[in-house]
Amino acid sequence: MSVKIGNMAPAFTLTNQDGKKVSLRDYKGKKNVVLYFYPKAMTPGCTVQACGIRDTKAKFAKLKTVVLGVSIDSEARLTKFIDKEGLNFDLLSDEDHKICEKYGVWQKKKNYGREYMGIVRSSFIIGSDGKLKHVMDKVKTKTHHDDVLEYISENL
Repeated sequence: MSVKIGNMAPAFTLTNQDGKKVSLRDYKGKKNVVLYFYPKAMTPGCTVQACGIRDTKAKFAKLKTVVLGVSIDSEARLTKFIDKEGLNFDLLSDEDHKICEKYGVWQKKKNYGREYMGIVRSSFIIGSDGKLKHVMDKVKTKTHHDDVLEYISENL
């Protein structure tokens, strides 16, 4: 990972599913940010993970926390994913994987003996001060939302 807990989280500005720019600085001094990177919209694991966040959005709101999902999918694919699953939070498009690289999640992966570059599922918890508080690099899609909520409620 190219980021360090306690340091300022790498800045980013990406477009969401509606083509609107979303920046980390939009939340500084206001909210904690859960920045989660996932491989591909509308795949089984990513759908389970996103729906868990969708279903617990009110709990995140109570903890003054916003959740942002990042993948290399196009805005059009993100819109389709949100519409299909009724998602209620922003998904950000990083098609050139520059932000994925900044956060160290763009890595060599192996699947069925084939090697390729892709996103390693990871989550970054950023405090309202803009500093990186926690990194989750062994993410379980089914419990991700609960794991993140637990960390935030106990530590922020």
